Order: sequence, then C-alpha cells, then structure tokens
Amino acid sequence: MEAVMKDEHLLTEKRALLDALLTHVPFDGWTTKAMTQAAKDCGYDTGLLTRAFPNGPAEALDFWVAETDRAMLRILDGRDLAAMKTGQRVKTAVLVRLELVAPHREAVRRALSLEALPQHAPKALQQLYRTVDAIWYAAGDTATDFNFYTKRMLLAGVYAATLLHWLDDKSEGFASTAAFLDRRLADVMRIQQAKGRLGKLFDRLPNPLGRTRRV
Repeated sequence: MEAVMKDEHLLTEKRALLDALLTHVPFDGWTTKAMTQAAKDCGYDTGLLTRAFPNGPAEALDFWVAETDRAMLRILDGRDLAAMKTGQRVKTAVLVRLELVAPHREAVRRALSLEALPQHAPKALQQLYRTVDAIWYAAGDTATDFNFYTKRMLLAGVYAATLLHWLDDKSEGFASTAAFLDRRLADVMRIQQAKGRLGKLFDRLPNPLGRTRRV
C-alpha cells in the first residue's frame, strides 16, 4: 500500500511538473533549464527532477505524449463512435488529439525539433506508434493479421503529415487541417480498396506450387 501511495504521489508531482514545464518550453525548448524552472515554479526541490524524469527532458516529453494519448482515449470513450464509419472514427480521434495539444502548439514544434536529432529518433517512432495504435484501438480495430501493421503504418503517415500541416494552420477552428486530414484519409481508403482488389485477384490465380507438385 505504501509503495502504491508513493507511486501515486510521484505521478501527481510529474503532472504538476509537466504543466509548469509546458509554459517554459516555448522559450527554452525541451531542456534542463526549462525543467529546473518548472520545478521552482512548483516549489519542488530540483532533486525531484531526477526522480521524476531520470532521463531528462526527453523523458518528460515522452510522459507528455503518453498523458495526451490517455486523455484522448478518455474523451473518445464519451463519444458515440459506434454510430460512425471507421474513417470518421479515425478522423474524430486525430482531431481530438490535436485539440488537446492546441494550447501548446509551440511546445509541439519544439518537440519535433528535439526528436529530429538522431539519438531521439527511436523514441519518436515509439511515440508515433503508440499514438496511432491508441487511435485504431478507439476506432474499434480488431485486426490481428498483417492488416494490423499496415493500418498503423498508413495512419502513422497520415497523422505525421496532418500534424505538420496543423502546426502552420491559421484557419478558424483549424478547418484547413480537417480538410487536409479528409484528403489523406481518402487516399488511405483508396489504397485499402486497391489492396483488397489485388488480394481477390491473387486468390483467383492458380497456385504455382500446386502445379509443381503435380508435375
């Protein structure tokens, strides 16, 4: 019980640090300087930073991404996604996630700059995978075959492109981003349909191994 209470207390401190950190990132980036200032804002000893985020700013960023994914799933759980088609569910999830980080658009930009560095690329890919996997989960995806991976690969491309478009979107209510996302999802649907037609075509072809065996 004591260990659980300690974990919950540390989680509370990490969330407080993150909230404070997000106010400094636009000016100082995802840096130790920004984290130190965040700790001071919260009235925490800077030693807490080592306990909360032992791997420094990159770990704090990873925590933000995970927290945002969890917040997205909570919001989507209250939406009537079952009444929507799959494409609309995915669109809704992507837009909800962008709405969550909209107050911190410069922090997102700074995050992309940090993760463009070679040493952070593996973690950036992990974060992208977690996000698109959460989106597909919310959309009710039940694929267990190769489609499980192709869906996530395609959505990763759509999400990354949409995020970059959103960063410079000055339209009211991010209408331009929504339209951009519609076009990218339509492209994916065409790919999926073409893949389905090819699959049916290949199913009709004779099995060359079967012919070989008969020979």
